Amino acid sequence: MNEPASASRDSASPSRPADTTHRLSPGGAARRAVVVGGGLAGLLAAAALHEYADVTVVERDALPDGPEPRKGLPQARHAHLLWSGGARAMEDLLPGVTDAWLAAGARRIPLPTGLVSLSAQGWLRRFPEMQFMIACSRDLLDSVLRARLATKERVTFLQRTELLGLEGGASRVTGVRVRTSDGEELVLDADLVVDASGRGSRASTWLDALGVPEAPMDEVDSGLAYASRIFRAPAGTEDFPVVNVQPDAAQPVPGQSATIVPIEGGRWLVTLSGTRDGQPTDSAEEFETFARGVRHPVVGELIAHAQPLTDVVLSRSTVNRRRFFEKMKDWPEGFVALGDAVATYNPVYGHGMSVAAQGAVSLRGLVAEHGLTAPGLARRAQRAVSRPVAVAWELATGTDIRYPGAIGKQPGSAQNLLGRYVNRLMLTATGRPLVTRTLLTVMTLSGPLPALFKPEVAFAVLRGPRRPPLAEPPFTDQERAMVRTEESPARG
Repeated sequence: MNEPASASRDSASPSRPADTTHRLSPGGAARRAVVVGGGLAGLLAAAALHEYADVTVVERDALPDGPEPRKGLPQARHAHLLWSGGARAMEDLLPGVTDAWLAAGARRIPLPTGLVSLSAQGWLRRFPEMQFMIACSRDLLDSVLRARLATKERVTFLQRTELLGLEGGASRVTGVRVRTSDGEELVLDADLVVDASGRGSRASTWLDALGVPEAPMDEVDSGLAYASRIFRAPAGTEDFPVVNVQPDAAQPVPGQSATIVPIEGGRWLVTLSGTRDGQPTDSAEEFETFARGVRHPVVGELIAHAQPLTDVVLSRSTVNRRRFFEKMKDWPEGFVALGDAVATYNPVYGHGMSVAAQGAVSLRGLVAEHGLTAPGLARRAQRAVSRPVAVAWELATGTDIRYPGAIGKQPGSAQNLLGRYVNRLMLTATGRPLVTRTLLTVMTLSGPLPALFKPEVAFAVLRGPRRPPLAEPPFTDQERAMVRTEESPARG
């Protein structure tokens, strides 16, 4: 295998540890894996494989040294939610990463204690901790993962390197063809290739060139756009909760939401979203107005007391799209797709990172059990990766398809019946801790979707909320005082 001299850590090839027990091919050569994409999913794939192979991460862009924006990740400027199910998976892959995030300025938000959220059925009560989320910028999240992975001797990054295609045939992928930043074309041999190249993955094109038929695909498009802006948080709000106003898909109007996520550096990352015919714009003058115009004006009221630090950034790449690789009759050995290369979701639900992490954990488990080159490993891995995808897909598309003008397969009678049950469950969650806990377990990808239908949960849903609905956002007196005492600065 030829490798360019531009590899990270100033080395031309991955390092080899002295102990290669259980990591050598029968002929004595170390196993090799190529990961396509140096974003979050690619980092997690490398973390999953580095104990079993020398891993080369092929990345088109130059990766920043710290928590800085990356050209290939424009969505990093919007709010990202790392739910507890995903955070636990990442901690499993890279022990100590949670403490590293917190040391770098991220916050661990207890749920629902640290959440002020208006769901479609009402304000959630801030019960004692049931799950959690990690709140920080996407740039910080990724930079800490990169730093942890940089300590792994068997991982090498090829930056500013373009993937041209896959090597091999319809029955087995044997490597990749790449073009380096100086124009040199190389073939990187691999026992396993993982496509973690994200929303813009060209896996279908690459596989078609090898004679692999195109996988079935499904799309649900609510026409959602989202706009974000960073503000300086008002003084005294260091422990302020996440604030979120959700739309109600049952209403015959576009779904609009507004969210404040406290991030590192004493800042608030504020993201607004709207479905078809109700989208936000990139206008700074209209940002606060939109935030006040959703189902409750609390986010608009809060940012009126905060100094903007950035312009408004807008994104429309929000289609839910899933490739059913796991349903393929024939699947090549040596190739697995992971993360957004398999499915992308409306980012409002915040499931993409957690799904990628859980998929990487599944991949590692199969490689550990069967070996990198075991017959049928790629097919088993692709099916395992699809399991967390399926949960996130149902949660996202089951809501998005109900907004006016949504494009996709409309729900049938069974799905409509299920939707009515979920609506009742959401209402019950506003005033019954058992149901709140179950809902958060599923929403944070910490438990399976069928948990919503356990007998004790269904009985509680039938009875409804135990407490009356809240009329106002459940802020503490101290939180209200922190906001009200701030003077509104000039905004640009």
